[in-house]
Amino acid sequence: MKYLEIITSLKNKNYENIYFLHGEESYYIDKISDFISKNTLNKEEKDFNFTTLYGKETDCDQIISEAKQYPFGAEYRVVLVKEAQYLNKIELLENYLRNPTPSTLLAICFKSKKLDKRKSIYKTLKTCAKIFESNKLYDDKIPSWINAYCSAKTIKIDDKSCAILSEYLGNDLSKISNELDKLIISCEGEINSKIIEKNIGISKDFNVFELQNALGKKNIVQVNRIIKYFNLNNKTHPLILTINSLFSFFQKVLIYKQLRSKSRSEIASSLKVNPYFLSQYELASNNYSVNQLQFIFTYIKEYELRMKGVNNKNTSHQSLLIELIFKILHT
Repeated sequence: MKYLEIITSLKNKNYENIYFLHGEESYYIDKISDFISKNTLNKEEKDFNFTTLYGKETDCDQIISEAKQYPFGAEYRVVLVKEAQYLNKIELLENYLRNPTPSTLLAICFKSKKLDKRKSIYKTLKTCAKIFESNKLYDDKIPSWINAYCSAKTIKIDDKSCAILSEYLGNDLSKISNELDKLIISCEGEINSKIIEKNIGISKDFNVFELQNALGKKNIVQVNRIIKYFNLNNKTHPLILTINSLFSFFQKVLIYKQLRSKSRSEIASSLKVNPYFLSQYELASNNYSVNQLQFIFTYIKEYELRMKGVNNKNTSHQSLLIELIFKILHT
């Protein structure tokens, strides 16, 4: 089942006996388990009919014992198992799963990884449980997710801000949502680069997107200003992040060259970027030849290795960044 399908069925009180929530992305698992915790029973019913167990502190026998108890003063009993990935011999639940107590809602949260689908317990779950698999979002999907999250809270956010937050916060949805909630509290209906700089510390003028833009234009003065800022703030702008971003940027520039005869929507889809950013790649593709791009990829690989200590004894990350940028601009 999909996340919204599960939430909708829970809202409509169409409960299942067993929910198995697993996968690498904890955000949606937490959202579903929180909803079950807060909404399936009222305050008076929860006192006698709600139990939370933790995989590190319990075992399958205790889970089964709790699940087999009948509700008192309520229609349902709810047993929520968190961190089930730490359970010893989770397969011992199989007999109960085949014959669950009809008045018990058992929710098993197996976080940070997927249950091995080759195991017999997974095959059993497929026949008797509602299974939700929570996968990590690909990096290129994060800006759209941020946009949708803000829209759901009636907050405006521009494409550039979505991209900046995505780049610096990664693809951990729990982390992203926490930062967005902080921004939403402090903004007045709209999140922009100024709000982000004030509350998170990501400069609206000196960030990886401005660096890419300046490199695409071959604006040497602006590029040098940005890398100077990066080197003065290298904890928030680590070299590995900058190198990865540069590789991704120039890779898209090369792809753009091969697709430029197609429509803007087709190119944006192939590059997995918002059409808002296409002009940046178009300009860069005019300023760098295929031959130059090949040299740039060689430089990026070289400096990635040097950053890790290969053929580099004493050169600092700050100096490596200066050297790499110089070579890119003067290829």
